[in-house]
Amino acid sequence: MSPQVRWPGGARFAFTVFDDTDLSTIENGPPVYDLLTRLGILVTKSVWPVAPQGPPRTGGSTCDDPEYLAWVLRLQAAGHEIGYHNASDFPSKRGATIAALDRFRELFGHDPRIGADHSGNLEALYWGGRRLSGLRARAYRRSTELMYHDVHEVAQGHDPRSEYYWGDVCRDRIDYWRNFSFTDVNVLRACPQLPYHDPARPLVNWWFASTFAPRLQPFLAAIAPANLDRLEAEGGASIIYTHFGVDFAPDGVVDPRLEPALAHLASRNVWLAPASTVLDHLRGQGDHLLTDRGRSRLENRWVADQVRTRAVAETRKILARRRS
Repeated sequence: MSPQVRWPGGARFAFTVFDDTDLSTIENGPPVYDLLTRLGILVTKSVWPVAPQGPPRTGGSTCDDPEYLAWVLRLQAAGHEIGYHNASDFPSKRGATIAALDRFRELFGHDPRIGADHSGNLEALYWGGRRLSGLRARAYRRSTELMYHDVHEVAQGHDPRSEYYWGDVCRDRIDYWRNFSFTDVNVLRACPQLPYHDPARPLVNWWFASTFAPRLQPFLAAIAPANLDRLEAEGGASIIYTHFGVDFAPDGVVDPRLEPALAHLASRNVWLAPASTVLDHLRGQGDHLLTDRGRSRLENRWVADQVRTRAVAETRKILARRRS
């Protein structure tokens, strides 16, 4: 059971989003954020401060695009938080990362308070098997090898020997960084110690967990009325990690299912605030230093969640093949 938290204004639960900037453009971003702003749903929109210096990994606009930057600045003025998703859509060495953080501060008036690694970037912090400890880490690496025939450790941002090292800069300039994601809409059930500092991974000040809903369909499922009923009954918090740029507004038109779902969310007794504001409030309930026992419990929960998720996905594939 998640801990009981007193939310501002007598709200029964808290809700926010960390929007991964992958595939976000000036065409598909504004329609979604216009809706969020109109409903009073303030979230965290991550950015790449600079354009990639090589082939983009996923695609999407950066703050080097003047029109896109002007829009992001309007989001900030409207109350949304601007977060960090590494320097760009391409691996960045230490000097390029520092320059990108300086650029972020120049554009938005301060260092980013919150961020998350971009998949595949070599400057990732404690990623891959390094997210886990002991036998769990070895099992993770072995399963990765079997599934993907690849044991390459992409995470080098925490390694002082690497030219991609920037962990000390993250520690000095960024408050919150993402680690584990779960399927449960109430992130406090999965990670009661939120946010937390992990002495085994000390270059991040405070780690945060999230609910992984990368596309529209899992996002809608996460905020379905039954899930919100449970979230409210538990007095919990939802920090959804998603990609608004993927399929929320194809061709610049918001999917018709999104507005009624968000309007229902906004109508409830919920505290709506950007991710860092929610995490600040939770820290105000008491700082969490992860113990060895707490780390084992958290990692075990995440591994179990991953196994369940994969099993469900494989079952759906089998059923789909049988029906076809």
